[in-house]
Amino acid sequence: MFNTNHYFDGQVASIAFQSADLPATIGVMAIGEFVFSTSQREYMTLISGDMQVLLPGAEEWYQLAAGESFIVEANQSFEVRTTVESAYLCKYEDA
Repeated sequence: MFNTNHYFDGQVASIAFQSADLPATIGVMAIGEFVFSTSQREYMTLISGDMQVLLPGAEEWYQLAAGESFIVEANQSFEVRTTVESAYLCKYEDA
């Protein structure tokens, strides 16, 4: 069965599943700023909405358009901010 997770007092929700190639989650984020930590390499794709990301070691926020992705290595933290409710796909890979 699917595993559902809620973070940041319900402002981020995700459903875990096995994609064709890697374990994954599909989720939604409310408007806000969030700090995520990784335990595995993560491939995150913005499906819908508006998302800016501050990657580990970066000084500038990167603006994503729907369909764009970024990668964060295991054991890192990154920041995300959204200005509208947004949807994402995240795939996980052992480093």
